[in-house]
Amino acid sequence: MLTESMVTAESHVSDSSWYALYTRHQHEKMVDQILTNKGFDTFLPLYATTHNWKDRTKALTLPLFPCYVFLKGGIERRLQILTTPGIYGLVSSAGQPAAIPDIEIEAIRRVVESGARVESHPYLKCGNWVRVKNGPLTGIEGILVRKKNISRLVLSVEILGTAAAIEIAASQVEAVNAPLIRNSGAGSEAGSRHTRSAEAIALA
Repeated sequence: MLTESMVTAESHVSDSSWYALYTRHQHEKMVDQILTNKGFDTFLPLYATTHNWKDRTKALTLPLFPCYVFLKGGIERRLQILTTPGIYGLVSSAGQPAAIPDIEIEAIRRVVESGARVESHPYLKCGNWVRVKNGPLTGIEGILVRKKNISRLVLSVEILGTAAAIEIAASQVEAVNAPLIRNSGAGSEAGSRHTRSAEAIALA
């Protein structure tokens, strides 16, 4: 039987890191509320949208990353986490909870709190890497994509292979070198740069 002491002994990770919990579909808000009530530090980014039915239109707030809730630290209480209704497990790599870079979470948090229109977006492995150079999102980096005359800044959570996007004026960003990413093989700390295309990726 899994005990709290066994779980604590297995935890080697920093308590200040961010992690992702994989949840049942449409259970994200419930999981977030239960964990918050248990004293955990969670982050569930939401976005506003509308759904149209034949007889009505309804405004909704939906998870920006469906089936995921972010958790800061608390891994030494893993038993309390994993026994929470609606949770399938912790997103892991090589048998250990996979830490998410603070910069990725901070970018998502700033975008959500800015009030800018944000929505889910397909994950991109390559593209033109840019940095916001002015406005409330100054310093945030991501991949710039264009669809017709609209530019979007795509922010990724690499370990999940998911992304979100906001509309942004091309004049607000400047080109920068793509960040180093960790090589996922054999625990190597060596990094490689994201591939950058010569032109902005056009969405289909």
